[in-house]
Amino acid sequence: MKISVVTVVFNNVEFIEECILSIAAQDYPYIEYIVVDGGSTDGTVSVINKHLKHISYFCSEKDEGLYDALNKGIALSTGEVVGVLHADDYFPDPSILSEVASYFKKYQCEGVYGNVNFIQRRWPSELRRKWISKVYQRKDFRYGWMPAHPSLFLKRTLFYSLGGYSLDYGTCADYELILRYFYRNRIEAVFMNKVLVNMRLGGLSNGSFRKVSRAAAYDYKALVAHKIPHPFFVLLLKKLRKVRQFF
Repeated sequence: MKISVVTVVFNNVEFIEECILSIAAQDYPYIEYIVVDGGSTDGTVSVINKHLKHISYFCSEKDEGLYDALNKGIALSTGEVVGVLHADDYFPDPSILSEVASYFKKYQCEGVYGNVNFIQRRWPSELRRKWISKVYQRKDFRYGWMPAHPSLFLKRTLFYSLGGYSLDYGTCADYELILRYFYRNRIEAVFMNKVLVNMRLGGLSNGSFRKVSRAAAYDYKALVAHKIPHPFFVLLLKKLRKVRQFF
């Protein structure tokens, strides 16, 4: 079983090398690694070029943002399973992809997801919070639950049968895709109780009040689109769930 991993990057010379090396360190033999750069000008491309032996496909060109670039990378993939590793993030140990592959083989499922460590941006040994997931029921989405997108691995065929990331949902295109796959279309996904990704704080929908407000509006739009009852209530619970990640 080949696993395709897609990394999208734009002007991230500080962290892209650690991301690439965490792929190179994997003990799983059947990896396709795709890197899509948005036209970086800060030296990112030079770092990537140093590690081309670990990369199956690399392109550097303008795009319409993160999710447009992810769609591009997924379209280029040929693996049976696809995962996303953001340029800020890295796999915490060399066995991640081997264990993911074993779950797909054992459970014959359409998706695998796990836990995520949120780490301080420049001091990765400093753990800021933990996203501990669980075995889910469909109704959990009505109470603000979702799997951690950075930990999610999916059968590639889903992107063709159910569609890729919609650019109509801004920085929350990942949430909309998860609702579409898990809630609306009821895919079979299995929880692995293991930290699959170390994720640096400082994502697209985090930060200023304006960014947070815009993300909430896109979340609401996704909830309404997929007919999840009481979307304001769901949004509140979704935010409150983050509080538990600090303890």
